[in-house]
Amino acid sequence: MEARLGKHLVILGIAVLSDFRIPLLLSLLLIPIGCANSPNAQSLQQAIQADPRLTSSSTPTASPSPSPSSTLSSTPSSTPTPSPSPTASDRFTDLTQVPNQLQPYLKDILALDVISPSNDLSLIKNITRREYAHWLVAVNNRLYATTPAKQIRLATPATPPVFQDVPSDDVDFPAIQGLAEAGLIPSPLSGDSTATLFRPNAALTREDLILWKVPIDTRQALPTATIDSIQQTWGFQDASKIAPKALRAIYMDFQNSDQSNIRRAFGYTTLFQPKRPVTRAEAIAALWYVGFQGDGISAKEALKGITSPSSPAPTVSPST
Repeated sequence: MEARLGKHLVILGIAVLSDFRIPLLLSLLLIPIGCANSPNAQSLQQAIQADPRLTSSSTPTASPSPSPSSTLSSTPSSTPTPSPSPTASDRFTDLTQVPNQLQPYLKDILALDVISPSNDLSLIKNITRREYAHWLVAVNNRLYATTPAKQIRLATPATPPVFQDVPSDDVDFPAIQGLAEAGLIPSPLSGDSTATLFRPNAALTREDLILWKVPIDTRQALPTATIDSIQQTWGFQDASKIAPKALRAIYMDFQNSDQSNIRRAFGYTTLFQPKRPVTRAEAIAALWYVGFQGDGISAKEALKGITSPSSPAPTVSPST
């Protein structure tokens, strides 16, 4: 009997060391071990009571699963949306102060985003000769973006300057020199030996606006014109004040009907005031359409992706 009891004690020790469950230990106790009052039985009971691992539950307690509300949500931080770059329309601050008749033209041209003010941000201020030359080239080349043959080539810094006051390192040299080399503005290259100075920072006059713009519209030699022909067509009371070299361009502009630069920029008038400075708004209105007698393109059409027609087209009204 004692041998059997010793054997069970060994098994009990192994169970304790191996962290067996209490049910297994209790099953071992059910093995007959003789009289309950025997000394060996009492020793076994005392051994069981002395070990706290046998008197306490050894079943591990499961950790509660975290509830969804207690879990920190990792909400990704939103990436800030970059602010859009200001357009030319945003940079001009006085668009609403421009005459209502000009505003549709201005909105279309400014939407092309190819021109911007050089210094201050006013449309009702006078435009300089350099600024208009720059805009004239930029807008023409944008309107005829798909027609390279109608684009004005920019001059390179290696080109000898034609004007004494516009050196090759001038910011607007490519446009001004390019216009001169194309024969679109008076210069020694076009046979005007007196036009050695461009006066880039001087205000652009009405007669110069037409003198530079009409050759780009017609793309042909201008006919001879006189003061009488201007009076008979336009009816200008001050025709005698117009510079002789501008007479032909002003006469040809009349032949462009409703797409005339004078009508679009200055409205109906019997006084041309040829030496009057041009505002930025008036200059932009003149640039809205490039072409002659329907063979051209407007800023509105360019915005819609319409290319210049190959044959005369109806008059196009500005955006409203």
